[in-house]
Amino acid sequence: MALQRSTLEDFFARTWKRRGAAAWLLLPLSWLFGALSALRRFAFRFGLAKTHRLPVPVIVVGNIFVGGTGKTPLTIWLAQSLREAGFHPGVVSRGYGADSDAPRAVTPQSQAQEVGDEPLLIAHRAQCPVYVGRDRVAAAQMMLAAHPEIDVVIADDGLQHYQLARDIEIVLFDSRGVGNGWLLPAGPLREPATRRRDFTVVNGSHEETEIMPGAIRMRLAGLLAEHLVSSGDSSGDMPRALRSFAPTVSGYSPARIVAAAGIGNPRRFFTLLREAGVQFDEMALPDHYDFADNPFADVAADVILITEKDAVKCRQIDALKNDPRLWVVPVTAQFDRAFAEHIVEKLRGHSTA
Repeated sequence: MALQRSTLEDFFARTWKRRGAAAWLLLPLSWLFGALSALRRFAFRFGLAKTHRLPVPVIVVGNIFVGGTGKTPLTIWLAQSLREAGFHPGVVSRGYGADSDAPRAVTPQSQAQEVGDEPLLIAHRAQCPVYVGRDRVAAAQMMLAAHPEIDVVIADDGLQHYQLARDIEIVLFDSRGVGNGWLLPAGPLREPATRRRDFTVVNGSHEETEIMPGAIRMRLAGLLAEHLVSSGDSSGDMPRALRSFAPTVSGYSPARIVAAAGIGNPRRFFTLLREAGVQFDEMALPDHYDFADNPFADVAADVILITEKDAVKCRQIDALKNDPRLWVVPVTAQFDRAFAEHIVEKLRGHSTA
């Protein structure tokens, strides 16, 4: 019943955990990849390739580990924290899966296939202007022209987009750390783990993740589940505590629960549910799954728990938006308050990464 990740994805997931025979065989290609990446960074750093500096400071949130590490919750938290500090943030993103490379605004009427699922979620949760486009510079310039009140730009997943000059870089890791420590394709890294940055964030609990020296801990918290049919509708069902889906809680014990996640690291979502005491069958969907084929059509379940990233697409599909079994589990990034203060301090000092 579960959609399995492709054989190729499974192969690399295993290969990148350690320096086994397959990784050693791919190592010469990693040397070539590393040389080309270093040449590209050199060209931008010394002016051989052109960078564009915006009239407002830029904060880049990204990762060097291939796949999802939790950038979207971090971006949402950052936008909210900056607003609380008196700033007027705006977000630019690539818009993975968007049907056009041209810069465009993300609006409540935008479709996921037009702007991407993550920007749609960021716009909904962060409540700030969000623009997408392959060219982050063009997207940011369009956003600033339309919203002159913006005084700081957050570039979501823009770490390797060196055309956009940045003032602060935040590099995010998760429980996988740096894997075997090698560059693509022998390892999972786009750039060396030693690359320069202002802040290193590690997404994961103390139990599952060994903190890196000087890194800041990020914890994803999810306590509630919202009925997809009525989420965002004040007249609908009230959110219920996630632990109420646990069989040990009296008064509610569905016969079968399925948890589905079309994110870069589904295990992280499943771990969050298990920590709440929920018992379920796993359904790991491909990252950015578009739900053109309904994966739940033949699933015999009383409750299906899904991520917010998947929910923004399910709400736009007739066969799914009224499925009473679907419940959304919002997650929130949590940090020590000092982290936000450090960012604001560095932002006001405009220290260049």
